[in-house]
Amino acid sequence: MAAISAWFWNERFWLPQNVTWADLAEVEGGPQYPRAGHVLSVLPLALGLFAVRLLFERFIAKPCAIHLGIQTGGPRRSQPNAILEKVFTSITKSPDGKRLEGLSKQLDWDTRKIQRWFRDRRNQDKPSTLTKFCESMWRFTFYLYIFSYGLRFLWSTPWFWDTRQCWYNYPYQALMPDLYYYYMMELGFYWSLMFSQFTDIKRKDFLIMFVHHLATIGLISFSYVNNMVRVGTLVMCLHDASDCFLEAAKLANYAKYQRICDTLFCFFGFVFVTTRLVIYPVWILNTTFFESWELIGPYPSWWLFNGLLLVLQALHILWSYLIIRVAYKALVRGKVGSGKFHPLHVLKDDRSDVESTSEEEDATSGSTKVLRSASSNGANRINGHVISGQWAEE
Repeated sequence: MAAISAWFWNERFWLPQNVTWADLAEVEGGPQYPRAGHVLSVLPLALGLFAVRLLFERFIAKPCAIHLGIQTGGPRRSQPNAILEKVFTSITKSPDGKRLEGLSKQLDWDTRKIQRWFRDRRNQDKPSTLTKFCESMWRFTFYLYIFSYGLRFLWSTPWFWDTRQCWYNYPYQALMPDLYYYYMMELGFYWSLMFSQFTDIKRKDFLIMFVHHLATIGLISFSYVNNMVRVGTLVMCLHDASDCFLEAAKLANYAKYQRICDTLFCFFGFVFVTTRLVIYPVWILNTTFFESWELIGPYPSWWLFNGLLLVLQALHILWSYLIIRVAYKALVRGKVGSGKFHPLHVLKDDRSDVESTSEEEDATSGSTKVLRSASSNGANRINGHVISGQWAEE
């Protein structure tokens, strides 16, 4: 075990030349630096955030949803049928034409009636609009809070105005209390999302989102242990900016305030594209590649760090393209059909939305999946997201 630990914490990988872990050791009365143990201490905070979420959804989000007219009842329940239930649970949730004909003869039911049964049965396993509203309201509240906090904190820091300050005297940069709080809150939030996956209604993208949250936690932890926290705060704040608009648009969509929904979607698209395709490469990649090369020089974990940021930029390009394409198609459909622009019709969550007809499901599943992948983030992290939109969705 000691050999594995020594190999993993090899100073020549993690730290610049001529720097050792002993140089960053905690000294009484001296400066404090990020430590690996801090990452583990965030777990109680994550549990606390999870508990706060449950209370928030029950006593704040749910009353708001009811006040807005969102029904508390879930999808219509299917008629009890042992034969169809066995097929649904053991064979397939969407029977093909041949199986439908066989079931029709066996039950003496019309095939369309059987299709409706399977559709209703699938809907039973999906969360109601009320549930989704409460979840989005919690995410919106947290993203708005953490973005506001991060922006207020960074506004008073020198590296917000001059990114070269991220690398002066690196890695001997003392850990500020506000910076520590900012990092731990972000990290704790994503740990809480990991916990909630096992208590929420199971969705078909469970494994994908699990990997997404795990990657996010890994990247935030990596930048913290490596003391690249100054530039890390810039990345987190930049990615949080669009998540607020995405969750707000979902809330308006669930409450059926379509014009507000469309407006918020436009803001989301503009902020997403601007922050990820303009500000991110000009502001973040410029300092992590060129300014850091000039001031501290490359070393193994530096290459890994920048490699992950480049992968994230590639994903930014993909997500932006998908968002623009979906918005464009919605605009064209709106003009041709009714003269109205409803881009957030595609914001429905394909993991959980209630089906209305089989034909509608086929027609809309493509666009919903596109925006789901674009906003999975919500937005928002290799997500660090390396899978998601926030460096560390959506």
